Amino acid sequence: MRRPKSRRFRQQSRLSELQEIELLQSWIESQKPDSGSNPRSLPPLASDARIGRLDASSFSRYAGATKFDQLPISKKTKDGLREAKYKKMTDIQRASLPHSLCGRDVLGAAKTGSGKTLAFIIPVLEKLYSERWSPEDGVGSIIISPTRELAGQLFDVLRVVGRHHGFSAGLLIGGRRDVDLEKQSVNELNVLVCTPGRLLQHMDETPNFDCSQLQVLVLDEADRILDVGFKKALNAIISQLPKQRQTMLFSATQTKSVQDLARLSLKDPEYLSVHEESVVATPNRLQQTAMIVPLEQKMDMLWSFIKAHCRSRILVFLSSCKQVRFVFEAFKKLRPGIPLKCLHGRMKQEKRMGIYSQFCEQQSLLFSTDVAARGLDFNKAVDWVVQVDCPEDVASYIHRVGRTARYHSGGRSVLFLMPSEMKMLEKLKAAKIPLQVIKANTKRIQSISHLLRELLAKYPNINQLAQRAFITYLRSIHIQKDKEIFDVTKLSIDEYSISLGLAMPPKVRFLKNKLKSKTPEVYAPPEPESSVEDGVVDVPREKLEIGDSACGNSSCL
Repeated sequence: MRRPKSRRFRQQSRLSELQEIELLQSWIESQKPDSGSNPRSLPPLASDARIGRLDASSFSRYAGATKFDQLPISKKTKDGLREAKYKKMTDIQRASLPHSLCGRDVLGAAKTGSGKTLAFIIPVLEKLYSERWSPEDGVGSIIISPTRELAGQLFDVLRVVGRHHGFSAGLLIGGRRDVDLEKQSVNELNVLVCTPGRLLQHMDETPNFDCSQLQVLVLDEADRILDVGFKKALNAIISQLPKQRQTMLFSATQTKSVQDLARLSLKDPEYLSVHEESVVATPNRLQQTAMIVPLEQKMDMLWSFIKAHCRSRILVFLSSCKQVRFVFEAFKKLRPGIPLKCLHGRMKQEKRMGIYSQFCEQQSLLFSTDVAARGLDFNKAVDWVVQVDCPEDVASYIHRVGRTARYHSGGRSVLFLMPSEMKMLEKLKAAKIPLQVIKANTKRIQSISHLLRELLAKYPNINQLAQRAFITYLRSIHIQKDKEIFDVTKLSIDEYSISLGLAMPPKVRFLKNKLKSKTPEVYAPPEPESSVEDGVVDVPREKLEIGDSACGNSSCL
């Protein structure tokens, strides 16, 4: 007797789903927003407004909705959102979802921490649901992320919100490990969350890997994926995808390049920059400062800052993997009084994810390259973002500081700028970034060059790390394109070597001729706009008024 009942139940369930899909499609089609409009600018729906079918031929509008349950989305998706405690939509979700739900291509730009992930996961789920996608249909959606850590976060959100759907999903990241196991099941996955390299590897090596029925392509942190570092891989991927698909691009700093859009085969995309009219380009709760720090004083300043903020969760950005390794190992021996961790692109994936999880759970300090600058959402608030080395451009700066002050949390950041890098201040202020120049409390700055010198004499391995850090930092400056900001001939090379504890500067062959032909320029920095007395550096108590991130600047050399 149970069998017929089970069969009847399944039949009723299928019928119910078909009826829901038909209703949702009618609702979407009848109330679709005008192309080129920004639904966020429409009057919001009343909280007690009727939702869905109003009578035999009309539906409620969903452009202007402020809550997820006001959207024409399936009950399964609404249940997943409700259980994950997602109720009200953010600005980018309000602006993009009415367009993406009716199948349009979308370019979404919004500040970091503004909810871009749900803005594309919901349309992916709804598209496959409306097409009644099953494992037998193969790959229906591909979500591409520039980093493994970010891909892992996206996959976690997908699993939570899509838990009531029957789609199969896979996370494809990392080197050669487990790739053979993935090959056995990848053709049965409906949603792929992946990094470009791993996806291309399956396209090249996995027998019968087929994306010909792809419905939705998503590029998260799209400006990074469209950058030169991923250009070759992305072109190879796009060439194997059908042109008839929905495409969504999301990032904190979005591209309008005709060339980029053409190679992605976008069809009249909706460009939605919800914070373009904002007074500032970074989160409102983020207090941002900069200090003029000569190269030879950076280690002293960093050490003193850490000692003054041992009870904070701190994220420190450096330019190269070798610098991260050296500073981490050296400071670990010197014991500043806070747990230390490091993260860089040369680490194996399992170790990187383990360190990321530990940092989320424990109040500590994380030294990192720009591998942590893109999209990563730390569960516990990051109190400080410290940029010891100047980011390569404004976009990199925005992504770095975006690791703090996410959603409704506050946060603070400080940027160490050398006298030769002052042009970066102009570019940041021109980009509507309210950055205030402050002065360190010199009484609190502790010199550690003698401690580092003793450390390097005692530990040969740390001495080698210091030499490599020295060389790779100079190389990272040397290869930068923006010579208005990055000029290696203006650096105090010998003094920098001493500050790292080295007895003498290592040979830097690639700079030999340049350093001989020019002498460093002396630059007098402007008078800072404020000073601090209660620590090495802190945000001034008065309101900030001035002004209306593969690894970005990181080098794994």
